[in-house]
Amino acid sequence: MSYTGDVEVGGGPDVRELPGLAITKLAVGPYDNNAYLLRCTATGEQVLIDAAAEPERLFGLIGDGPLSRVVTTHRHQDHWGALTAVIDATHARLVAHPDDAEALPLPVTEPVEHGGTVRVGRSTLSVIHLRGHTPGSIALRYDDDGTPHLFTGDSLFPGGPGNTWGDATLFTRLMNDLEERVFGTLPDATWVYPGHGRDTTLGKERPHLPEWRERGW
Repeated sequence: MSYTGDVEVGGGPDVRELPGLAITKLAVGPYDNNAYLLRCTATGEQVLIDAAAEPERLFGLIGDGPLSRVVTTHRHQDHWGALTAVIDATHARLVAHPDDAEALPLPVTEPVEHGGTVRVGRSTLSVIHLRGHTPGSIALRYDDDGTPHLFTGDSLFPGGPGNTWGDATLFTRLMNDLEERVFGTLPDATWVYPGHGRDTTLGKERPHLPEWRERGW
């Protein structure tokens, strides 16, 4: 069956096989978080995006393959509830933005900034800093033969940007970053993998940018 990205807590994962990277999506925990395991198809090296919850289920995804890094997209605890267990078991390096590092339960061993990169074997993820939901929220971009794949944490969902709690300054900052660093540079075909819920594409969301600005959330 083809990949849909429709997963639910307690259910199985969904897997997308790209030429250079395999993406496995799993829903975990009481807040229906998405965890993504990325595996380089050439080397078998793996990277986990958001060790959110249910470490035993995450270990089932990781299997015996080497896990080199865990990327934490932002500081909120529902995205790192299983982080200590996963890193203790795998000795993977922890990747996060410095602006969110102090809130994490373990030291960040690979800090990343906007424009930086994260390696997955022979593949490369580009780091996009999206300020607003938290100071150090990041998205990760992978380019597959010209079609980008974007892991957005809690900064972009189907239907709008991440929560900024009614703070007009934070909302404007996040919208500015999304319009400049995501919608302003990536094509409609870009597939979006959010931190909760179903996937989307930039093409589906782009027509609604003025609505989001108008409503303020």
